[in-house]
Amino acid sequence: MLNVLLVSVRTGEDVIQAEYEDILDTTGLDPQQITHQIIDDPEDSIDLSVKDFDGIIVGGSPLNVTNEEYTPWQHTVHRELRSLIHSDIPTLFICYGNSFVTDATGGVVRRNFPEQAGPSMVEISQAGQRDPLLAGLPTSFYALSGHTESAEELPGDVTLLASGPHCPIQAIRANATTWATQFHPELTPEGFVKRIGFYKDYGYFNAAEFEQVADRARKVDTQAANQIMRNFLDICTAHRS
Repeated sequence: MLNVLLVSVRTGEDVIQAEYEDILDTTGLDPQQITHQIIDDPEDSIDLSVKDFDGIIVGGSPLNVTNEEYTPWQHTVHRELRSLIHSDIPTLFICYGNSFVTDATGGVVRRNFPEQAGPSMVEISQAGQRDPLLAGLPTSFYALSGHTESAEELPGDVTLLASGPHCPIQAIRANATTWATQFHPELTPEGFVKRIGFYKDYGYFNAAEFEQVADRARKVDTQAANQIMRNFLDICTAHRS
């Protein structure tokens, strides 16, 4: 039986629970297969000793690496997440993680390609077509996304797996065990609508247009994006064996 660690780097019990439920939904894992650790305080840390983990999923966050100043909490988040990049355990970073991994490995993150909350086109690169994380996916598909910053330049040892017409770096592979996506492969349309309800005032969309944003999201077929979560579990299974 797979043992997966979910790391939530958010504040607020409701949105953290929603993220946990989204991971359960799109991975198909049972609750007993997920250990949930939350980094929402400067004193928190990630404990890899509690189980023999087969994989790690790092959820999104309202943080930005381009913030002019970091709070004590953000310093803690960066310290703890940096320790996972070179772990020998397969690790998938989502949304904020794409910016974080890019920055931590020497790339460049800016705010030139923000995406309003909603559907985003993802186009798989040739390298991505050969990568197990994106195995079996169409070369282009829609996913759900929303961010104010994004990766713009990758260091030479990080591989571009997917891009898009509105965001140039949609998915990357940092090393043999570390991946990141700018979009949210763990979100179905209904999960997305629930999630954005917690972030109406974060600049991801005009709060007055919430219902229009929700309606657009409900029309998106996320099956291809959600397959990434199951592909990641296949990677974890192969690593375990």
